[in-house]
Amino acid sequence: MFLSIKNIPKVNWSSNESLNFKPKFSTSFFLIFGLTIFGLGEGLLILSTTGNSPWSVLAEGISLNSNLSIGAATFVVSVGVLFLWIFLKQKPGLGTIFNIIVIAAMIDFTLNYFQPPSSLFIKYLLAVLSVILVGFGSGIYLVANLGPGPRDGLMTGLTKTTNLPIALVRAFLEITVVIIGWYLGGTVGVGTLIFAFGIGPCVALGLFLVGKIFN
Repeated sequence: MFLSIKNIPKVNWSSNESLNFKPKFSTSFFLIFGLTIFGLGEGLLILSTTGNSPWSVLAEGISLNSNLSIGAATFVVSVGVLFLWIFLKQKPGLGTIFNIIVIAAMIDFTLNYFQPPSSLFIKYLLAVLSVILVGFGSGIYLVANLGPGPRDGLMTGLTKTTNLPIALVRAFLEITVVIIGWYLGGTVGVGTLIFAFGIGPCVALGLFLVGKIFN
């Protein structure tokens, strides 16, 4: 069962080293493809207006209180989180850099070129689809093994520094950014809950499918 998966699979296009700055073409292609799917999913969840993912709640809140688009705010948040890596002795990889750029760009692309649905049923269907896309995109980009995204690196860095369980650290981060984003005006709703409870199984499914398809 995909829910029991504990390790990120290695396939023929996975990088052997996460700090590889000269990966083969196939590794780079799947990294960018996975991040594009991830960013599309994040954008569609915002477009559904049912509630954003925790970090998009924060980005939307910042956007509403500045001249930044949600994608640009996502970029700024990602760079800010990456800055915290210095104190946690984390090292960014090529995947970290592309994570910041591609996801932010895809969120703005999605919001600019797609129209929000009018039907309530379609809105929630879109919310579910978006979480599946984020999970599948995560599976592809993680298998590329070119470094974690800024938020994942913050999570693992804090876990090593505090020696607290990873689940507790992740929950603390997600709850903190939701509260700050909600205070700034970001959208919190059922879609946020769908993401919170659905993203774990969807990432596991993404990893499972990528491992099965390419092995």
